Amino acid sequence: MKVAVEAMTGKPGHSTPSHPAAPLSVEIITRSELWAGGAFDDALSRAADAAYANAGNDRAREVTLVLSCDEEIRGLNRKWADKDRATDVLSFPAGTEDSALGDIILAYETVARDAAETGVEMPAHASHLVIHGMLHLLGYDHYADASAAEMEALETEILAGLGLHDPYPESQHGLEQ
Repeated sequence: MKVAVEAMTGKPGHSTPSHPAAPLSVEIITRSELWAGGAFDDALSRAADAAYANAGNDRAREVTLVLSCDEEIRGLNRKWADKDRATDVLSFPAGTEDSALGDIILAYETVARDAAETGVEMPAHASHLVIHGMLHLLGYDHYADASAAEMEALETEILAGLGLHDPYPESQHGLEQ
């Protein structure tokens, strides 16, 4: 399924954009029947769009969201990150193709377990992970304290704009107190 979403840019966190941005095309591929019946497509497309718009992009781009399972993501994590375990989300930037940002892959079982453990609804948690993955594709990382704080603050701002929870309330956005 391919969804064309009109991204809007302006100051992050503001609902009224200063000018329209180029559209973000979101393709959603479901590889696990575990995602069936959850009606995630609209929420995940909105999350990708919000991350794209808030990161200040102004040209047409494409992203693929892959709704998968722990088994597949464990294999990818082992192959590409040398970690023999499932994880909630992986982002794979596109190579040299100008319009493609890359792929974001979500593992249903891990996402559902983490959502239940934190008391967050599954669509909200999956949306947060799509935002996290989009920011990685747009060049953000969380490997150093300063960049983690910046990325977490932006995630929180985007989530708030969607009416969703702050997943980092204890950390003060990467800076432990």
